[in-house]
Order: sequence, then structure tokens, then C-alpha cells
Amino acid sequence: MAPISLLLLLFFYSSIHTLTAVVATATTAAAARNLAFLDHPLDLDSFPFEYHGGRLLSGNITINLIWYGNFSPSQEAIVGDFIASLSASKSAISRQPSVSTWWTAINKYYNLARSFKKSSRFLISLGSQIHDRKYSLGKSLTKRHVLALALKGRRKYAINVVLTAADVAVDGFCFNKCGSHGVSAGAPIQGKRYKFGYIWVGNSATQCPGQCAWPFHRPVYGPQNPPLVSPNKDVGMDGVIINLAGLLAGTATNPFGDGFYQGPKEAPLEAASACTGIFGKGAFPGYPGEVLVDAGSGGSYNAVGGNGRKFLLPALVDPITSVCSTLV
Repeated sequence: MAPISLLLLLFFYSSIHTLTAVVATATTAAAARNLAFLDHPLDLDSFPFEYHGGRLLSGNITINLIWYGNFSPSQEAIVGDFIASLSASKSAISRQPSVSTWWTAINKYYNLARSFKKSSRFLISLGSQIHDRKYSLGKSLTKRHVLALALKGRRKYAINVVLTAADVAVDGFCFNKCGSHGVSAGAPIQGKRYKFGYIWVGNSATQCPGQCAWPFHRPVYGPQNPPLVSPNKDVGMDGVIINLAGLLAGTATNPFGDGFYQGPKEAPLEAASACTGIFGKGAFPGYPGEVLVDAGSGGSYNAVGGNGRKFLLPALVDPITSVCSTLV
């Protein structure tokens, strides 16, 4: 294969952990390509991937979905099935590799966090779903708008996920980010103020699928290899799943900016963003790696969830070896 001079989609997080998409120079691409091989560790000499001593999420966490704009029932089902599959038992999903297997890799981070006792647990479940189909804040949103939407969900032991429809523009969306995660505190509950996590992900189907829905769409830059077939026949929403999965991993392992990450605190690479573009063995910039293909639909995937639904999920850093680990 011809040498690659541009890194296709190098995602990193800003101070509020923004999942971004930028084009890197040839020098950066050469260094980053090493991250794509599962037998090669991260660049630990320059930027060690390590635990910075902060708190991780714990307890029974509810993931609440805030739908902003028009989403079809089938689109909502894709996200709902994914969230529900995170905590599903292996026996409940007969086919492997499963979404829950991907998520249990997060346990390694908790085992390494010395500030957590063995009895500490982090369990997630799908909570309430809120719809704002009338675009109450308009179709051009700022960070403040996103936070205002996140505040509509539960604020105690919660992660509130804001999903914006394909016709909604969000500040920075497509230009330098595909989604973000952060923490906030809502109004006091019985005299006590609780912090909650929140995530925003946009549907890039009509605005920038080549940036935020790769590898299900040809990239804006880099090698123009044929895109993979999306497993749920919805390029935008299957792209949402990739970004949402990565942001959930970052929220769990680095919720307050002092957990697990690589690089500077102002722009850390987290559990999934340190392995961006890697979905299967042999991945390198512009090639997602060897993934599974559904014989009937031709859709590419690496994880199976509830209701037999298939997903393509990003690789996660193994915090013990600092190697990007995939399901297949």
C-alpha cells in the first residue's frame, strides 16, 4: 500500500474533552501510525498514559437521552439498544464479541485506581428519554445551549446525553469536533448539590459525514478508500455510536480531568481518543482494521448488542500495557 502522508482523523479532547477531527501533518502521521498497531505501545516517553489520581465515576449511574430535533423511531432505537447493551450480561447476548464485553474493559481502569476500594462499583442503565422536536433553542446552538439541554435530565448519579439532529448546527461541530463531554452541577436536591456528567454528540449525516462518520463515509482528506457499509443502514447514526462510545469511555475514566489520560491536561487523549481510527487488527491511518461483515446486509461491525443489533466500536487503551486493544 502506498505511504500515507496525512493522518485521516486524529481525535483529541479539549479542556472539556471535545472529540475533534483534524488533519495532521506528515510528521505527526508517521508518529501516530504506530498507535494503530496493537503490538506497539503508545508514545510513553513523551506522553505516558497514566492515572492522575482523581476520582472516577462510581455507583449506579443512569444514562438519560435528550433528543434535540427530529429523529426517527429507528434512529432512537439504535442508540437505545446500544446503551442497554452496555450492561447486558454475556449470557443475554448469545453472539460474541458483545458490546458488554467491550464495556467491561473499563474495569481495568477501576482496578488500577488506588483511591477506589474493592467494593466500589460502576453500573450503568438506560434511564429517561426527553424529546425536544420543536427546536426550542433554535437550530444553531452554543456550548451554553448544550449545557442547558443537559440540565433537563436527571442530575444525581447521571450521565445526560444530548443528541442533536442532522439539521442542527452546534458551535465547532464539523470544524473541530464531533462531540464533547464534561461535568456540571444542577440545582440543589434536598439541600445538597450533585455533579453529573454530560455528553453531546451530533448527527453528521448531512454536515460532515467524512469527518464524524468515518469509516462509513469517504473522508474529506487522506486515502479515498471505499467506505464500509454501516451496520444499521444509517451512516449518521452509526457514526454517532462510534463517537458516543468513545465519549462514554472518557466520561467513566476521566470525568473530572484528573483521571486516566495521555498528554497535557488541557488536551488529553483518553481511553478511546488515544486509539482513534482503530476498530480491528492491523489498523493504520485510513484503514480501520480487520472487522466483521454481516453476510446478509454487508454491514461492518465488531460488536453485537441486544436485539441482535450490530455496532462498530472504537479500540480502548489497555491501561496496564498502554496498547490499543480491539474486540476483533
